[in-house]
Amino acid sequence: MKNKLLIIPLILLSSFVKAQEVVTVTKSEVISKVKENNNTIKISQQDILAAKGDFNQTNAVFLPNITASHTGIATTNPLMAFGSKLNQEILTQNDFNPALLNDPAETKNFATKIEVQQPLINVDGIFQRKAAKAKLNATKLQSERTKDYIELEVEKAYMQLQLAYKTVDVLEKVKETALENKRLADNSFKQGYLQRADVLAVEVRVTEINNQLQYAKSNIENASNYLSVLMNDKTYSIFKPSDSLTVTTEAISVDGLSENRADIQAMTYAKDAYQQMHKADKMTFLPRLNAFGSYELYDDKIFQADANGYLVGVQLSWDIFQGSKRFGKAQKSKAEFEKAEIELQDYMAKSQVELNKAKRMLQDAKNNLALTELALQQSEESLRIRKNRFEQGLEKTTDLLMSEAKYAQKQLEYYATIFQHNYAYAYVQFLTKE
Repeated sequence: MKNKLLIIPLILLSSFVKAQEVVTVTKSEVISKVKENNNTIKISQQDILAAKGDFNQTNAVFLPNITASHTGIATTNPLMAFGSKLNQEILTQNDFNPALLNDPAETKNFATKIEVQQPLINVDGIFQRKAAKAKLNATKLQSERTKDYIELEVEKAYMQLQLAYKTVDVLEKVKETALENKRLADNSFKQGYLQRADVLAVEVRVTEINNQLQYAKSNIENASNYLSVLMNDKTYSIFKPSDSLTVTTEAISVDGLSENRADIQAMTYAKDAYQQMHKADKMTFLPRLNAFGSYELYDDKIFQADANGYLVGVQLSWDIFQGSKRFGKAQKSKAEFEKAEIELQDYMAKSQVELNKAKRMLQDAKNNLALTELALQQSEESLRIRKNRFEQGLEKTTDLLMSEAKYAQKQLEYYATIFQHNYAYAYVQFLTKE
């Protein structure tokens, strides 16, 4: 029994270790898995299938409607009984006897009927089909834009993972330096060169670094978990990027907002769909021309066909007035069309503003990158000088700790600026992608 109880914690421990497995990945591998498994992309693909289903329904404007039925009845109704015998082609002279006509015996009739209805002219249906086609195109383009957005999220999450690892690397080195300073401080305290307060200050600094390091490691797990969500990966492994965080120097090919961007084209198609629906509502005032036909089989026994006949014809129908229903529907579709036009103009204006803002953000990040790089060099040189003076007993412990803290801060600021620059670059690319 004890052995069985020991197995359970071991299983849980092995599962935890497996869940925390570190997996090295490249950005291209992540993007590939995201395109294949991401749930948001799968949902957008189902939206395309739904829109395609709506479009396929409009094939009824051109294709016939065919139905088949088999009906069995038993009746003593004079009219039905006479008509059933007539359809079965079994009428005799005796059936015209007034007594039998007025009070017939029970008559059975089994009818097999095949009906065909073929639209010939259905103008409003044609415009409804065009509207469904525009909606399908809009959904496809919106799905493409969704893929672009998810790819941007992958870029961001991957860079966050790179930044988290850079932060850990910096803090690990800072921790080594802090521990070495603590060793020197302890030795100086033992020799009577330092006070206890100076030693405690060094210990506080070591504790601060440990806390920052733990926070940075948590960020690695957070970024890894988000990548797992994007890839729809249920293992929730800890990922490690194969490449380090470096400044993106590629040039952006497109400068301005393009009307060929997928989401703008999608809204254009959506506007067209509303326009076609408005035209369809106006066309309901016109008549419709449909052909119809049927082939019928009759017998007094089930699934038999001793008699048959057919019927063909053409129908011109015109709903002249339906109260004010059609007028109100046309009015509504016109308002929806005009609303879609205004929404498209508003969306393009906001997109242009967002692009301008992103360009400024990128330029600010470039400027800040140069500044933080210079500040990093200055703090590194200042730390080197203070450390040499501290080893010679010419510098206070508090001044050395401040220099170390400043250098670590400038390193973290520098890598954070690289992240901001690269994300701003990726965001501008996202906004200008055709």
